[in-house]
Amino acid sequence: MEDQMYSLGCEMNRRHFFSKLSVGIGGAALASLLGCAQSDRQQAAGSAFRGILAAPHIAPKARRIIYLFQSGGPSQLELFDYKPDLTRRRGEDLPESVRMGQRLTGMTAYQKAFPLAPSIYPFAQWGGSGAWISTLLPHTGAIADEICVVRSMYTQAINHDPAITFFQTGSQQPGRPSIGAWLSYGLGSSNENLPTFCVLLSRGLQRPQPIYSRLWGSGFLAALHQGVQFRTGGDPVLFLNDPPGLHTSNRHRMLEHLAHLNRLHFESSGHPEIQSRIAQYEMAYRMQTSVPEVTDLSDEPESTFELYGQDARTPGTYAANCLLARRLAERDVRFIQLYHMGWDQHTDLPHDIELQCKDTDKASAALVIDLKRRGLLEDTLVIWGGEFGRTNYSQGTLTETNYGRDHHPRCFTIWMAGGGIKPGLTYGATDELGYNIAENPVHVHDLQATILHLLGIDHERLTYRHQGRRYRLTDVHGHVVNDLLV
Repeated sequence: MEDQMYSLGCEMNRRHFFSKLSVGIGGAALASLLGCAQSDRQQAAGSAFRGILAAPHIAPKARRIIYLFQSGGPSQLELFDYKPDLTRRRGEDLPESVRMGQRLTGMTAYQKAFPLAPSIYPFAQWGGSGAWISTLLPHTGAIADEICVVRSMYTQAINHDPAITFFQTGSQQPGRPSIGAWLSYGLGSSNENLPTFCVLLSRGLQRPQPIYSRLWGSGFLAALHQGVQFRTGGDPVLFLNDPPGLHTSNRHRMLEHLAHLNRLHFESSGHPEIQSRIAQYEMAYRMQTSVPEVTDLSDEPESTFELYGQDARTPGTYAANCLLARRLAERDVRFIQLYHMGWDQHTDLPHDIELQCKDTDKASAALVIDLKRRGLLEDTLVIWGGEFGRTNYSQGTLTETNYGRDHHPRCFTIWMAGGGIKPGLTYGATDELGYNIAENPVHVHDLQATILHLLGIDHERLTYRHQGRRYRLTDVHGHVVNDLLV
């Protein structure tokens, strides 16, 4: 009965409620109405691409984010976490005193031994900061003084789907708003001709872990806050171009009439999603001009492709998406999310990770260099990292040239650049075998709180009331990691 009352209340505005329902409806329905009215105000204030916040909570250091998400879990031991002790103890069984009975996945729980597996790739110290970075990443090493390497990330999730969902939404369970949706809801858009939240996908290996569209969904927020995926074939955005036989001017008139009908519907029902629908139709019309312009690389000089690599000429590659991310950042898109799949290396890791690094290293570094040259790095936060790390022992047989690594949530590495982050800093440390965090742990919620802080948002104050409680990206956790900030 209460669910029916809530549904009925949400289909009516207050005027209709009081004019059409009897006086004796009861306190439960009134409470439902008040909750719906509050939700309406929240939705309306965040609609039309204006954020819910009248002003930032604190002075922002970043205006936008480019998140280079490396899906599958890159091995920190091959890339950023130099462990010479692993080389000296190669093949030894991981001591129980180090593992301490911690949770394993079903892929290695059956193993009777856990042979320590050092990286076969050498490390070097790079730049004035002397950061230890693998020779697999020479271009990233070359920008070591521009990036902040965090080697002490950790998470509770041990499998891909919940782990990626946790990073993107603050919860391992699907259905919550993604971080880009939260930023759209809180801060709104800086460019009304492009989506506030854009998503770009690329694939590394042949059978990568899948990526689901709910990762850039709006959850219980208004639909206009969800990410817009850019595609590589045909129209960059689905249904962007006019249907065959329909002229743009005719479509504009059609959308005007449709908006009028939607406004009439909103006046009669008060449903907040109708406002979202109107705003999305208007945005879609403006995107007919803005999206082809931003995705057309013909105005880029040859030096750009020398910087990012020739793969940047091929739509859908990681390099092309990094270049497109820079073009979107130039046009003040608030949140640009890249997903690059293929880092899940349970077997044949040395071969596969080398290919992944060739796909991503040059373009990732080029993006940071390009943003700095254009004066954009100062207020653009760039984040590189995956959902968890990899084990220090081999999954399956360890040989001289081949091994694999299982999922490892206990410690892993990300890097960040620009947007108020200290450059040239290596933060946090793991133990001598790279299994547990030794100092300065940074939880996923801490990272999310820090990201919001850099954009001027107190993570405890950006909330949304849904189903009787207030939600936020960091749930009831998270602390800003001030040591990372300029």
